[in-house]
Amino acid sequence: MSLKEKLQEDWKSALKSRDKFKANVISMAKAAILQVEKTDGVKLNDEDIIGVLAKEVKQRREALVEFEKGNRQDLVDNTNAEINILMSYLPQQLTEDEIKIIVKDAAESVGASSMKDMGKIMSALMSKVKGRADGSLVSKLVKEFLNNK
Repeated sequence: MSLKEKLQEDWKSALKSRDKFKANVISMAKAAILQVEKTDGVKLNDEDIIGVLAKEVKQRREALVEFEKGNRQDLVDNTNAEINILMSYLPQQLTEDEIKIIVKDAAESVGASSMKDMGKIMSALMSKVKGRADGSLVSKLVKEFLNNK
């Protein structure tokens, strides 16, 4: 079963069980996928859908910071619940230690030695961690690695 089909099935079962919140979150995810498909004129595969869902999670995490600054606990709770639902469709997330190992391997494979090589490392890395790690965390760990070299 493709990820798109799984979203559709979970959406139907959420509606049947009258779980409006989950149904709405899945519906928003499906709408984001459809938007990308219509804009690009292509049918997305599972890997592309993971990218769209990861972007949705990233947007919610960015909003979460603002909600916390504004002392809006109701929105924080809602957004965390949305993130949890979306994360269930993404591959298992990498830990910081796992990312550090991948960063080290990528740096060695491209022969990186200074901050000038950050772009090379990031391009080598992103295909390996796409949907499994937050890009800003990966970037931070690459900078730490290069600064400690």
